[in-house]
Amino acid sequence: MLSIMLQVANGAAEGATGGGRGIMSFLPFILIIVVLWFLMIMPQRKRQKETKKMLEDLSPKDKVVTIGGVIGTIVKVKADSIVLKLGKETEMEVRKNAIASKVTKEAETKEEVKK
Repeated sequence: MLSIMLQVANGAAEGATGGGRGIMSFLPFILIIVVLWFLMIMPQRKRQKETKKMLEDLSPKDKVVTIGGVIGTIVKVKADSIVLKLGKETEMEVRKNAIASKVTKEAETKEEVKK
């Protein structure tokens, strides 16, 4: 990206002396980069921040879903892992980054209605 900006700057310097085609030839590339930034990179960063905040806010008794689809209730939160209760006597320790989402009250209600 820096090299493109330098080429545009060089084109601007050349355009001042000769023709103004240097900047105009790079304008579509600059516009494509700006559009990609707003359509792809910004939403991805927003999702990463939301996921990081969700993982930091996890506490015991929260119901979560792992990336593999396992649903459990948090028993203990450790530095980089979480202990989930899956059944009456079944517990499983998973890494924090394996948690896909928190199960909200609304999602639980919808599941009960489907049954």
